[in-house]
Amino acid sequence: MSIASKSKPSQQERKIRQIPPPLKTSGVFDAVIVGGFGHAGLPLALSLANKGKKICSYDIDQKAADLISRGEMPFLEEGGEQILQKVSRSGHLKLSLDPSVISQTEVVIIIIGTPVDKHLNPLFEAIQSVMESIFSYLRDGQVIILRSTVYPGTTERLQHWLKENGKQVEMAFCPERIAEGHAIKELEELPQIISSFSEHGLKRSRELFNCLTRDIILLEPIEAELAKLFTNVWRYLKFSVANQFFMIANDQGADFFSIYKAMVSKYERAKDLPKPGFAAGPCLFKDTMQLAAFNNNNFNLGHAAMLINEGLPSYVVNRLKLKYKLRKLTVGILGMAFKANSDDSRESLSYKLRKILNFEARKVLCSDVYISAKGFVTQEELIKQSDIVILAAPHREYANLKIPDGKVAVDIWDLWGNGCII
Repeated sequence: MSIASKSKPSQQERKIRQIPPPLKTSGVFDAVIVGGFGHAGLPLALSLANKGKKICSYDIDQKAADLISRGEMPFLEEGGEQILQKVSRSGHLKLSLDPSVISQTEVVIIIIGTPVDKHLNPLFEAIQSVMESIFSYLRDGQVIILRSTVYPGTTERLQHWLKENGKQVEMAFCPERIAEGHAIKELEELPQIISSFSEHGLKRSRELFNCLTRDIILLEPIEAELAKLFTNVWRYLKFSVANQFFMIANDQGADFFSIYKAMVSKYERAKDLPKPGFAAGPCLFKDTMQLAAFNNNNFNLGHAAMLINEGLPSYVVNRLKLKYKLRKLTVGILGMAFKANSDDSRESLSYKLRKILNFEARKVLCSDVYISAKGFVTQEELIKQSDIVILAAPHREYANLKIPDGKVAVDIWDLWGNGCII
């Protein structure tokens, strides 16, 4: 049955496109992971290797390779270092900076997503460039599994491109669904979604992910691609609702967190409302814009969510300007990561906040317990020198900090339990 068919049988009744029997392949590795040193690739490699699979992580990051080779994680990942050292000793995990290892496996997992450009349009060049760079190493009979978020239809587009260029390989899309920092734990706790255009692609995908969980969900590729996008966009929309509520309450001089506690206390229908805060990172905003582009920019909810979430730093500064003479004050930004308990600063709104404050305040100081960067100060120095302290990332290490009397504390996360009215 064609993916574009109008009839819609149940999952159990679906028929996968019939293809000739796959060519027999053999390999040194059970899978090679392209992008295997990153936040999604390395935890997957560790998890599969820890289950006895022979895995090769291929990447181009020499610095990360050096760290991993020494048994050190290049980023924070719960339980990662112990498993890394274990699978390194057992020989189940190998590292490579040489793309030729792609020829030594039956399954190639690609963890390269689709970014958006400055005009918020999807950039296909990233995944296209990767596919072109590894093309000569692909062998007939292989299954290529896309794992990161892609623009809907990308899996099918690549399938056609490979066939047209003489490669008898099968494409699959099996989205990662983990929360960064907790990937190893969630890879075994969450169901794995798999999709492909052939029985061979489904069989190899199922065999691989069954070693992590028996809970497998079968979708068609376009459905799996949309499921991944919808999941991230839904989170982004929920954060925007919380942020909009915070702004409305704050404009009326009301403490949103008092309202929030009343809403969710013993009231199940409001339990899914998150707290406000800087909703950022490398996925949520990007994926919301991808979904908008896919729907011909007819996605009012997504665009509204983007304006709210991306506008929160400006809102905080503008409210502070109404109460304080910022041009005479030093403002400290505590926490530069994009979320709590993370060392990942990608797309963090803390940097947008810093850019605005650099224009509005006398001086801006930055600190993060997990991130070292030029110009950053210690949290003690930041608190000492700042007239206003903005808690931008609620790391656990900040929970017991005391902001001295006479200084202004802005805690839009309510980590310190005092509410927040700006």
